[in-house]
Amino acid sequence: MTGQTTSRRQAAARLLDELRTGGVRVVTGEPGCGRTQFLDDAARSFRAGPVWHVRAEPARSAQPLSGLHTLLRAAGVTPHTPGPGAAGEALADALRTAAAASPLLVCVDDAHLWDAASRAALAHAATWVRSTGVRAGLLLTVAGHRPVDPEWAALPLLRLGPLAPADAARLVDDVTGGAVDPQVREELLTEADGNPALLLAMVQRLSPAQLGGRRALPRPPADAEVLADVVGGCLDAVPSERAGLLLAAAAAVRVTGEPDADAELVLRAAGESGEVTGGEPLPEVLVMAEGRIRFRSALLGRAVYAGAPPERRRAVHRALADCLADPDGVVALLHRSWSVTGRAPALADGLARAAAACAFPPALCHRALARAAELTTDDTRRAHRYTAAAQHAVLAGHPAEARRLLDAARSGPVPAAARGAAELLRGAVLLADGPVDDAHESFLLAAALLATARGEDADAAVLGAADAAWAAGDSTACLRALAATDSVTGTAGTGVTGGAGGPTGAGTPPRTAVLRDHRDGMRAVLLGRFDLAAAPLRRVVEHGLRGDEPEPLLRSAAAALMLGDVAAARRAGARALATARTRGAAALEPRALEYLAYAELRAGHHQLARTHAEEGLRTARHTGRRNTAAHLHAVLALAASIEGEKEVVAEHGAAALRTARRHGLVQAATLAHWATARADLGAGRPREAADRLGPLVRPGARRGHFAVWMLAVPCFVEAAVLAGRPEHAPAVVEDFALWAACGADPQAPAQLLRCRALLSPTDAADELYLRALDRHEETSGDFERARTELLYGKWLRRRRRLREARARLGEALMGFERCGAQLWAQQAAAELRAGGAAPADSGGGELSRLTPQQLRIARRVAEGATNREVALSLSVSTRTVDYHLRNVFAILGVRSRVELVRLVEQAEKTTAHL
Repeated sequence: MTGQTTSRRQAAARLLDELRTGGVRVVTGEPGCGRTQFLDDAARSFRAGPVWHVRAEPARSAQPLSGLHTLLRAAGVTPHTPGPGAAGEALADALRTAAAASPLLVCVDDAHLWDAASRAALAHAATWVRSTGVRAGLLLTVAGHRPVDPEWAALPLLRLGPLAPADAARLVDDVTGGAVDPQVREELLTEADGNPALLLAMVQRLSPAQLGGRRALPRPPADAEVLADVVGGCLDAVPSERAGLLLAAAAAVRVTGEPDADAELVLRAAGESGEVTGGEPLPEVLVMAEGRIRFRSALLGRAVYAGAPPERRRAVHRALADCLADPDGVVALLHRSWSVTGRAPALADGLARAAAACAFPPALCHRALARAAELTTDDTRRAHRYTAAAQHAVLAGHPAEARRLLDAARSGPVPAAARGAAELLRGAVLLADGPVDDAHESFLLAAALLATARGEDADAAVLGAADAAWAAGDSTACLRALAATDSVTGTAGTGVTGGAGGPTGAGTPPRTAVLRDHRDGMRAVLLGRFDLAAAPLRRVVEHGLRGDEPEPLLRSAAAALMLGDVAAARRAGARALATARTRGAAALEPRALEYLAYAELRAGHHQLARTHAEEGLRTARHTGRRNTAAHLHAVLALAASIEGEKEVVAEHGAAALRTARRHGLVQAATLAHWATARADLGAGRPREAADRLGPLVRPGARRGHFAVWMLAVPCFVEAAVLAGRPEHAPAVVEDFALWAACGADPQAPAQLLRCRALLSPTDAADELYLRALDRHEETSGDFERARTELLYGKWLRRRRRLREARARLGEALMGFERCGAQLWAQQAAAELRAGGAAPADSGGGELSRLTPQQLRIARRVAEGATNREVALSLSVSTRTVDYHLRNVFAILGVRSRVELVRLVEQAEKTTAHL
């Protein structure tokens, strides 16, 4: 049994809903993917009628119709032996009879092992079920490491992909009772690559000490024995004389890390050993297309390589190296490196030079430098190469591998500079995917180790320590790190008490100057001296935007956000994203998307923020950046709180808080709590919103993140006033006034005037609301202006100034509709009705009754997407999609997807003609 995750069980349940009225699915996937467990879950959870559930018996597969007889006996039907052409009809008759009273589910595991006559009969019955609509569901599993048999080729195929990292982590925790060290778990997840059987096989061979991180793991965690157990007999059918071809293909893809290899290279390397003749077909476990050759299952390639004797592996690497056109290229040198035993310093030097000279993808550079380190004799060079390899592993999105390489880098006696470089990178890895307090300490250690040898890297380490303290919400530690810069680097800082000064001197290297400008600007911001922060931070912004390097562009975006220049932050973030993609630096994409999402939020473009955050969340999960993912979950919760989607806010808020609590991310936690409170306010629950926000914005130990809490003040003031507690708000409004005066938030001046209007006991509120609306004209974004219009309209209606109230409330309604704030629009519509005016129809027909998220889901479903595909595209769970889709059906009065498609298409045509 390979184990099964909740999402797989949910997928089986959704499939059963479809098969209850009849249908066929052929389930496949690589060895160990969980086909049998998927079928077992489906059979156990089917409650609508009888289940025929059988597994193939390989020992009987030579007997004609043995598979069919096994199925009929399981169904309680006495089998007979019809002629070959009548077997399919006989099975169809049995299915018709069994499905007459209630739906029927037929589950056949490993159907490819049935005898030919039984396969033909089952295929005939499947085709009949699809054409007649009989209430019989057929669920078959077939092996994915070989071609699908012709009998099944025309049937709908369901390929089980790898487990998502979160599902795989839950599986490990389930089978171990949560007794696995987080870093051990991450390494096992990386090694398993989403294969549940391989993951469980590795877990089962480890001792409690190894699982708990108290003893080292075996190297590799998945060795030849483990891999052979998982793949079983999948390679038994390959003739022994073709083993060389399989090994050549496995060695080629292992070195490059790509899913396939140049077919001519592989065939030549294998042919030189005399094991392949030109006209022979490929073994069925291999496939060739467009000049590339690959294994149908990557796991088989790993098993082939791990199971080969070491001398044969070395020989095939030599053959591959000799067949490559460039003998001094990275790939050829990598192959040659795996053909030697022991240390080889000259080969290591060549490999390191080749990796440094060319702009290879980070994954290939990581492999080259890691192998160069293993071949290096000098301790210092080896440490630097391990660190460089770890840097490329980070860029390629493999943080667990980066941590392993960094451990290797500090395993021997090396100089302080080498240790400092490794610790600097360790801090960056932890800042993206670990406790930020640990990252802070790593950065401080790196700064101390690098102080005398590498001033530029020492500056980077200090800024990293400040970034970690910022994420943790520890302004004191942040300032302490920045103030320590002068003593660490031996340079004179500009300070913040006597003016920001000019740019660093002409002799200062550009990167050093930018780092110190960023340091001085951040220090000034933390001390509330935005007048002194502007010049150095502006230089950071301009420096990044002058080039196309991802890291300076990311610093440019961060500095622009501190300045409140959202346009520059959006520009820098977009360019950083583009350059990260062109360079294959997958790990930088989530950061760029995070900055873009924050900039769009600050600009009031909530749906754009949502788009960037959804994409960023997918890349953060793929590259193992859980802290970035937590921030993006918080952004998605904030965006959903505008649109009034309680379930989505709760889901993303909870996800952000899970990581925030484990890793000390106070900034992400504050944003998540704010999102929940704003959703309460939009739903007309001001008391709950005030209760949530009060601790975040008022002075005290529970106050939220120092750079975020003031953004939530306008929500708190509105909630407190609407809840009948205006006395709780004046003190925080005065704090907010200091923030608004800094000029770092374009929305703040108008929000401040709105807060003062809410708290004004006299008709002075009239002028304050009008002044607030004038200030809104200076900024983009519909939501904040619409909120001011709504509150002003309420104020006017309660003073019986109904004509003015209707005008303001109408403007609020249109503003909320433009930005998709459904619940807020409903508040404006209710106020209009209370004032004697009926809100006009927005022109969206039936679909206008849906929330923005419901509308997105309805449109994707109408395009033919499954619930799982919709969930992946929107970065939510399938349970959330199920919930919204049920509401869509109820609101629109439709009973099936077909009716929904028809209604959406009609609405789109109507809108197009308006």
